[in-house]
Amino acid sequence: MMNKTKIALLFILAVVIIVTCINPIFPHEQYLQHIGTILLLIPLVMDLRKNQMPKAAFIGLVLFTLLHVIGARYIYSFVPYKDWAAAIGLGDISLFQSSRNHYDRFVHFAFGVLLFPYFFYVCKRYFHQKPVVAIFMAWLIIQTGSLIYELFEWALTIFMSPEDADSYNGQQGDMWDAQKDMALAMLGSTLSSVFVLCQYLFSKTKNQKE
Repeated sequence: MMNKTKIALLFILAVVIIVTCINPIFPHEQYLQHIGTILLLIPLVMDLRKNQMPKAAFIGLVLFTLLHVIGARYIYSFVPYKDWAAAIGLGDISLFQSSRNHYDRFVHFAFGVLLFPYFFYVCKRYFHQKPVVAIFMAWLIIQTGSLIYELFEWALTIFMSPEDADSYNGQQGDMWDAQKDMALAMLGSTLSSVFVLCQYLFSKTKNQKE
């Protein structure tokens, strides 16, 4: 039976995807970015019928997809988060000292935080791993996925023009961009793994006392 919360979240996500594709600012790059969107949508749509994915994993996937869709609209390098923060009173735009757009850094961190519950679920359900092993394997999957994505971006620099590759990759002139992105994904997944591990150990201790 379909879960109403999941249906509502996926409906909101679909609306955001449609709205952000209206009058695209960077049409070619945005549609290329949406290859990732399609990959993220596959497990979400499949789960609507099966309804087996834990809500934490489903919500994490939805939130990360939302972040990615927004990034795709502005090809990450031009997401106006500074203007948005100033508009809602979170601070004057002058507070953001760095001239670099750090939205892509935030999304790489979110990749580790938000997708960890999904990969933890996959490791437990489909590979039948015990919780502690599943936590470690999910952490490794995040690092591997982050590495593969950076290799994909590197491949683009070979097959695309320098301008197009830079527009997609969002390096913004930083020669250490790939290393920083992977480090942030590792940090995010480490925080999530520690949280899940503590949650599991607490639950296990509580059950033993009972």
